[in-house]
Amino acid sequence: MFSNKVYDWLKWTSLVFLPAFITFLGVVLNTLHIGNAEVVLTIAIAFNTFLGSILGLSNINYNAGLNEETKDGIGDDEDEE
Repeated sequence: MFSNKVYDWLKWTSLVFLPAFITFLGVVLNTLHIGNAEVVLTIAIAFNTFLGSILGLSNINYNAGLNEETKDGIGDDEDEE
């Protein structure tokens, strides 16, 4: 679904950057008493959840493809010495 480079970047973004940024954004918005801070944070969290779900699906599909290759004998190194 994604190339390795894109997948790694998106994974880092969804696991490290976005949660930290959303937390920072929430603190700043609430400290400055910006209206609708909860709405902005809810949308940001929903986007991060969406991104994580897409990456999880991509990972499941990738691992399923690896399992299929192993079943077919492709990538099976047990017979080689």
